[in-house]
Amino acid sequence: MRKERAPTAATEDATRASVRERYAGIATGNGCGCGGTTSSCCGGEDSSGCCGDPRAPTPSGYSAKDLAALPEGADLGLGCGHPTALVSIRPGQRVLDLGSGAGVDCFLASKKVGTSGRVIGVDMTPEMLEKARSNARGGGYRNVEFRLGEIEHLPVADEDVDLVISNCVINLALDKKAVYREAFRVLRPGGQLAISDVVATRPISAKDRADPTLWSSCSSGALQLVEVKRILKGVGFTDVQVDLKGSGSDSPSLKGQSSLGVYSADIRAKKPRK
Repeated sequence: MRKERAPTAATEDATRASVRERYAGIATGNGCGCGGTTSSCCGGEDSSGCCGDPRAPTPSGYSAKDLAALPEGADLGLGCGHPTALVSIRPGQRVLDLGSGAGVDCFLASKKVGTSGRVIGVDMTPEMLEKARSNARGGGYRNVEFRLGEIEHLPVADEDVDLVISNCVINLALDKKAVYREAFRVLRPGGQLAISDVVATRPISAKDRADPTLWSSCSSGALQLVEVKRILKGVGFTDVQVDLKGSGSDSPSLKGQSSLGVYSADIRAKKPRK
């Protein structure tokens, strides 16, 4: 079985910097995102790494009702799915969003957990965090908070949340096993993982994995389906389910990844009860 290949030590800093730069630019309006003129979560179709048709819908699956209830600017079109729709979210639950961006999935979850629940968003990009906090203030979301941090090292206590969600972010992490290990740590026994991410349908070359632009555009950092399952089970998750959602033709914002065989997927798993 082919093991996960992270960037080498020589390219690791460049890759992380490329991710930060891309998403800082999107947050401040100086980069490209699906919610603007081109797709951010796509492979490099030109020198900027942008692609996509601004008239095409994103593959998130958000309803018009969902989007209408959000603060303006909360949905930057960066997702590849709809994680809050993958599981039943109940009033009073605590939800954690890994790589929360401008807050779209946090705000959708906040409606479901209600005033007795809590939603925590973690993002490593200060500019994105500032945007999310501004959106929360503007929308009056009192049960949502945003914390600065890397998803490989979550600023969250052990067994503190009932549900971990994420939308097209884990593929950007350099150490996926660390991310899923952290998700397992912060979940309460019986807690759930509901992730939308991109998955590779065939091996990705070392050259493409070492390309910071490809990695930061949600492309060459993707793992194969069998690798995702292996890591999740290895850190302790059960009931692991990975459902590949489609092809480039029905996922417009993933147009650029099709050459690498990378498509969107829904990932679910549970932390066993003690």
